[in-house]
Amino acid sequence: MNLSEKLAAADGGADAASDTAASAPAGGPPRNRRAGDPGGPPARSNPFGSPGSKGHPMRRASDRAALDQAWKTSKQKVQAKVLAEIGPSAADLSSDELRDKVRSTVNEIFDREDLGISPIERQRFVEEILEDSLGYGPLEALLADNSITEVMCNAYDEIWIERKGRIERSDIEFTSNDQYRRIIDRMVHAVGRRVDEASPMVDARLADGSRINAIVPPLALRGPVLTIRKFPERAFLMQDLINLGSLTMDAAVFLEACVRGKISTIVVGGTGTGKTTMLNVLSNFIPDGERLITIEESAELQIQGAHVVTLETRPANAEGTGEVRIRDLVRNSLRMRPDRIIVGECRGSETLDMLQAMNTGHAGSMTTVHANTPRELLGRLETMVMMGGVELPQRAIREQIVMAVGILVQLQRTPAGPRVVHSVTEIQGMEGDTVLLQDIFHRVETHEGMGRLVPTGLRPKILDELSANGIDVPPHIFRNETASGLGAERAASRHHRPARPGRVVEPPSEELYEMLARRREREGK
Repeated sequence: MNLSEKLAAADGGADAASDTAASAPAGGPPRNRRAGDPGGPPARSNPFGSPGSKGHPMRRASDRAALDQAWKTSKQKVQAKVLAEIGPSAADLSSDELRDKVRSTVNEIFDREDLGISPIERQRFVEEILEDSLGYGPLEALLADNSITEVMCNAYDEIWIERKGRIERSDIEFTSNDQYRRIIDRMVHAVGRRVDEASPMVDARLADGSRINAIVPPLALRGPVLTIRKFPERAFLMQDLINLGSLTMDAAVFLEACVRGKISTIVVGGTGTGKTTMLNVLSNFIPDGERLITIEESAELQIQGAHVVTLETRPANAEGTGEVRIRDLVRNSLRMRPDRIIVGECRGSETLDMLQAMNTGHAGSMTTVHANTPRELLGRLETMVMMGGVELPQRAIREQIVMAVGILVQLQRTPAGPRVVHSVTEIQGMEGDTVLLQDIFHRVETHEGMGRLVPTGLRPKILDELSANGIDVPPHIFRNETASGLGAERAASRHHRPARPGRVVEPPSEELYEMLARRREREGK
């Protein structure tokens, strides 16, 4: 009897002894048994056999691991041979010719060598070789999955994905750290950038518009980290956002009027709330006759206009020279006769140039800013203006903001994952040193969980400017017709403070709305 059989027999005897002890009454006399009978029920047999037997789960797991390792070893061996055979002539071939050459070379290697790959698995093996040699290896399957919006590689054997707003770990991994690093270099080199110890961080994009960020040692202590933000193959339209519950038809009508009426807009939100998507959607309402200039660090916008110029920043080269920043591109775009300037994201000193562009004949320009609320956005804008090294009084900065920006669209990600418009806010002016903000639409909680975007019932001041630009907005879209049961939530959200327990907050009356409208008209005069 070998060691594994002895262990199995010992386990069976222990189980039998425990069953006997459990079946005997406490304190009772021992059960009568025949001579030679060890007592208790017969030892139970293991349905899988001994741990070393062919059908045992432990044996199957070890077999799978051995097969996976053999598969990886064969791929590395074939890749080395393919590189040695076609490497010298690869630069003279087109992408299609190179793919055909790699495929034929792999098949030739199969014909003359025994790789231990069955004919059934040969096709899959060849496709993986092509993906590793010319594509993005195991990431190809994740990039082809339209339900995945984010791919996060923390290490070569640790890949996480975001699907429908939820993060989960993928069972796909790279074969080695060297393959992982080759794929990163291939992605970055495709757009003329590099990532190494001298330049360990990089932002780039894929051919389909997906945004990538890579950071490598010595900044990433546990190895290279790659993050890929995917974008849908078809650009979202406003109707898509309405169908998803992100906003309502009334809010969409108002935003369309603001874009067509050249009201400068800032999309506000945290990371991953859909700011770029909203910017793409709003740009669809820009008339075709206007000249648009987009400025980004990594080109992501999918502007559908007929007259669009796309500009992209450039990092410094190996000597530390040649850097072109967003601020440089904003200044240069002013000499390119733009009707509107769209900046992918303002995050530094270019904010002052963007505000001045909005105030000097480029009304209707748009950008995005990271902030959690519209009020926090004002503080961020002031900070970023001062980052430009220009010493301006705080009141002068705020006056620039009030004159330049008309509408703020705040986005949020709900706890369940969906991205929604949380509020549409108007910048109405200043009272002393305070910038006045007024919600035109805001989201109230409902039983559905995502809430509902409803009008506050207040008439925007920019309606007069829209009317002067030939844009008429139906007045009924601002009428608050929310059920009375939501009165407390609506009032609490509008005044940014919760109602006191036990107090019922009634919605403002129509007379109050009319009084506020008359007061704003007097202030405007």
